[in-house]
Order: sequence, then structure tokens, then C-alpha cells
Amino acid sequence: MGRMFRALKECEIEVKVKQVKDNGAVLLLYKTARTDMDLLDETVGPYNWGCDYREIKGNLYCGIWIKEQSDAVMKDVVWKWDCGIESRSDGEGNEKKGEASDAFKRAGFRWGIGRELYSAPFIWVPADKVNIQNKRTYDKFSVEKIAYDEATGDISGLAIRNDKTGKRCFVWQRT
Repeated sequence: MGRMFRALKECEIEVKVKQVKDNGAVLLLYKTARTDMDLLDETVGPYNWGCDYREIKGNLYCGIWIKEQSDAVMKDVVWKWDCGIESRSDGEGNEKKGEASDAFKRAGFRWGIGRELYSAPFIWVPADKVNIQNKRTYDKFSVEKIAYDEATGDISGLAIRNDKTGKRCFVWQRT
């Protein structure tokens, strides 16, 4: 079928803190389910895709279908499925919601949505660029700039900003 989803823009990539140590923090890049929905709408049209959920052996799977198109004639739909994992407990029952969202995002990766995030570098922010208290931080981060290798689609450059300080805290370029 060969659908091609464009690479994610800076504003479509979220940054979360994975680990905090006394000397700095490890950050991860991720996408939201809303980003996947928006890209599906943009690329194939809002009426040419959908999703479904199934529980298999206690695990929640999501499948995303896209209508196959050939010479402007709609054919069958093609499904791609993946399994999600529960989010951390928040005491409000959102673990299953997180599991459903995770399954949807993983099914989106199967279609190629945001797959370039797998090529992200290790993101280490030293302690002088993040506010650390008792091995925790409440700082928020965002992708300031991102560049992609035209041949491979992999991330070739990345700059991350600490939104709390307003300063760039991480810069990387593939050599």
C-alpha cells in the first residue's frame, strides 16, 4: 500500500522526564494519540481510517484501518494492530485509558506515524540546566528544533528547551 506519513514537527513531539539523578535528567521524546489522529486525517482523510480495540489474553490491542486506494478507486481496508500497556495508577481509573491510548499510538507506529522517534539520541540534561530537588524536577521541556536525514528519515539534529527557564538545555547533531 505504501502510505507515507510526514515526519513529525516540533510542536507535535512531546518531551517527558524519564529519570532524574543528582547530576542531571534523562528525557524521552514521544507522540500523543491526538497527533496520530491529526496525521491520519491530514494524510488519508477523516473518512478513510478508523480503529477498533480488542482484548486478547488480558492485553488490550488497538487496530487502525486505512482504506486502500488504487487509481482513485477505494478498495478494501488494511489493518495494523499493536498492544498497549497500562499507565501508572493515578487513583482515578485512568490506567485503562492510558492503555488504550498507548495501543493506539503503537498501532500508529506500525503505520509509520512518528517512527522517526525511534532514532532519537540519548537525551541527557546536566544539573546546571534543570532544577533538581530530591531527585525530582518539575521543569517542563519542549522540542525547539528538529532536523531529519532526507535519505533515511532518521533524526539528524535536535534542540530541546527547558520551558521553565526559557533556555535551550540540549543540542545534538548527527556527525
